[in-house]
Amino acid sequence: MDCPFKNKPRWTRRKEARPQELLAAALDLFVERGYAATRLDDVAARAGVSKGTLYLYFANKEELFKAVVRENVIPVLGEAEQFIGRHEGNSVELFRKLVLRWWERVANTKLSGITKLIMAESSNFPEVAKFYHDEVIARAHVMVAGVLERGIRRGEFRQIEVSQATSVLIAPMLMLMLWQHSFAGCEVKAVSAEEYLQSFIDLFLNGLLSPAPAPSR
Repeated sequence: MDCPFKNKPRWTRRKEARPQELLAAALDLFVERGYAATRLDDVAARAGVSKGTLYLYFANKEELFKAVVRENVIPVLGEAEQFIGRHEGNSVELFRKLVLRWWERVANTKLSGITKLIMAESSNFPEVAKFYHDEVIARAHVMVAGVLERGIRRGEFRQIEVSQATSVLIAPMLMLMLWQHSFAGCEVKAVSAEEYLQSFIDLFLNGLLSPAPAPSR
């Protein structure tokens, strides 16, 4: 009687797993090398498939990059929006939690390397930059502005120009992400992310908070 397992491979790659493996490999390489230096041959090799297999799922590098963003970054934005929508406490608490959550879910992960990539290479790849702006940056700005507007409506934050304040708020957070992917590996005085974020939260909230009402006489 023939052995039923004779001449069968030890394992078979599941077809449906290939796009996820390609996206994981692409994320790693985009973060390590940047957009221009990432080659589709290398993405396929790291994922353990042929370049022809990669083309079954993604027409070119731009489409692969967009898929990486939609798979990894967009869901995080959705989670943050849901978190904000469910929050029932005051806006000071919401602001603090949102900043720390951003650090945990984005800035302290390889996803922050995508931000560096966009800032470094956007002028050379305007279509990629426009895609990232429309699907990530603009959506993040709306979300942050909504938190500030919430605090103003509830009388917890003073009246401010929300659009400008949103840009001012985001800038230090971008700086921390860029530091993580620039000077953090060099012999430069390390930045403590925890201390940086606590200082940022303290300074920004003290600029936002409505003044305490004058005591009645």
